[in-house]
Amino acid sequence: MAYTFTTLKTAIQDYVQSTETTFTNQLDRFIINAEERILKECQLDVFRKSSQGSVSSGTQYLAKPTDFLSQNSLSVIVSSIKQFLLYKQVTLLQDYTPNPATTGAPKYYADWDNDTFLLAPTPDDNYTMELHYFYRPTSITASGDGTSWLGTNAELAMLYGSLVEAYTFLKGEPDLLGLYNTRFQESLQWLKNLGEGLQTRDQYRYDRVRRDVA
Repeated sequence: MAYTFTTLKTAIQDYVQSTETTFTNQLDRFIINAEERILKECQLDVFRKSSQGSVSSGTQYLAKPTDFLSQNSLSVIVSSIKQFLLYKQVTLLQDYTPNPATTGAPKYYADWDNDTFLLAPTPDDNYTMELHYFYRPTSITASGDGTSWLGTNAELAMLYGSLVEAYTFLKGEPDLLGLYNTRFQESLQWLKNLGEGLQTRDQYRYDRVRRDVA
């Protein structure tokens, strides 16, 4: 069954059999933590997007989108031609251009901090940049209609991920916590099979995946 924000909160309380105020005040946080674990462990195509931005001449930093989760690729458009940058560590960029005054069309990029990429060399002109990335969708706890893609299509992962967080908060029985975590890991694997396996295949190039007949 698909979960809405309301039905998911009810299910969590039903499973752990707690309506204590301190516990119920944390329900949003349990769900958000579960969403974060799902998004960081499963790369789903539905959460891919692209964004264009600009970088100014002499500026070696590029701001990440506010919903940025992880990068897929970054390119710079030079004379109407898209050129892809290579992702490297900050130390390599600083070794490649130890003097930030060294300029040119960017060839490399790295994570500078949570909000910014570092480019090397420093742009010598105003360039349009195109980022393909995985984004963090609006949480089911904050969506306008109380629904989300994860709540509708990854209901088991949402439920058991939230139960792991909830039962940890309650310091519940280790055996039951282990069961919830096992169910959560199983549901994550199903999502991984979808996002990193089935979504990368098509029947024109590959036949349907078939199980052996007993």
